[in-house]
Amino acid sequence: MIGREDEVKILTNMLLSDEAELVGVLGRRRVGKTFLLRETFKGHLVFEFAGIEGGTQRENLNAFTFTLQQTFGKDSFPHIIKTWLKAFQVLIDLLSAQKTNIKRVVFIDELPWIAGKKPDFVKAFGFFWNNWASKQKIVVAICGSAAAWMIKNIVKNKGALHNRITRQIHLQPFTCKETKVFLRQRGLKFTDEQITELYMTFGGIPHYLKLVDKAKSVGQVVNSLCFDEKGALKNEFDNLYAALFNNHEPYIAVIKACYSKWKGVTQSEIVKLSGIPSGGTLTRMLTELELSGFIISTPPFANTKKETLYRLLDEFSVFHLKFMEGKKTTDWNLISQSQPFKLWQGYAFENFCFRHIQSIKKQLGIGAVITQQYAYQIKNELLKAHHQIDLIIDRNDQCINICEIKYHQKPFSITKAYSEILRLRRQHFSWETNTKKMVLLTFITKHGITLQSGVPDIVDSEVLLADFYK
Repeated sequence: MIGREDEVKILTNMLLSDEAELVGVLGRRRVGKTFLLRETFKGHLVFEFAGIEGGTQRENLNAFTFTLQQTFGKDSFPHIIKTWLKAFQVLIDLLSAQKTNIKRVVFIDELPWIAGKKPDFVKAFGFFWNNWASKQKIVVAICGSAAAWMIKNIVKNKGALHNRITRQIHLQPFTCKETKVFLRQRGLKFTDEQITELYMTFGGIPHYLKLVDKAKSVGQVVNSLCFDEKGALKNEFDNLYAALFNNHEPYIAVIKACYSKWKGVTQSEIVKLSGIPSGGTLTRMLTELELSGFIISTPPFANTKKETLYRLLDEFSVFHLKFMEGKKTTDWNLISQSQPFKLWQGYAFENFCFRHIQSIKKQLGIGAVITQQYAYQIKNELLKAHHQIDLIIDRNDQCINICEIKYHQKPFSITKAYSEILRLRRQHFSWETNTKKMVLLTFITKHGITLQSGVPDIVDSEVLLADFYK
């Protein structure tokens, strides 16, 4: 098990509890939900069932029946089960007949695939929990990749399952540091810089990282997985969204709209770019995409009248849209020498920083300070000021870090002219926002910064790539 210390602690405490527990595990597809539950509950699992992707109710019922037969023996119950209520009644009878002193675990995986659009399964599951499981010394674990469906139909259920979830885990991708440990355990010896390149392409998704061949360079890995005719991730983009959302095309349209501007787009811009009307449906879709970890919303800084920005955060989706979809060049060696590649690296490293805010805060010595993160654009015609601030860390200790993020192959050199730009940027930021907080200038770089001769040192703090891996 790599990382997941907090999640393992929660699940282990559930095994030690004398009460019945119903835990919902959420997280995007391929993030490792099933592995976490199987490994932590090893030796306690008495029944496990996973839904069939795209399966009908009859197909899922048949699969449930087969799983019951495999687990408890073919002669334990009637071989034909026609409804979910009957299926759970049979499961109750079989579990009641067991004699054991250990705390048992029932694990039902991919609930959205099982339930589909009909309420029968959720109602029957509610009967199972309320009328039997909640009175037993048992853990019932449920999970699904469609986070929004899970929250709407299970966590915020207004019927039989209202307020029944006792614990909730939202499983996140690996951090870059956890990714390094994961790759090391699999015998891969990439440097921190190479791991960062992999992370900016695939993110911290365990399933993708498992596909990395230890005998290949980063470029060879990307070529074989993404651009070869039979590459394992060649069709992953469409498959990923199709598996998570019914009628997934509008969701992809929203994803592409969020990708269209690196700093993010407003909801009104999404309406224009996607063709989806403003209103409850679009708001729901944005919420679902954010809950599933694909986009991030950043509210306007300091309660200004600007709109919330929605930014595409999912690393593989960004990579796919930049280099794979509709592109003629499929040789990564050529792509990686191009100007678009260098621009992508800059954007991907910004996303990397947003993904690892806690690492940045720890390096700055503010790990325990409550903060809010933003991207910010200064447009003041009166001052003739036009500045883009890559990252703002607004702190509760009366300080603000305005961060310059640079992904250069060598230490970033600050010239006298650029130093003046930085001075004005900080000054204009203070004027425009009217902040009373101390404004600090932070550089986040690959290899640090250097000051040219005669340039005043106006940088207050630095975070290097190596700091993310400490």
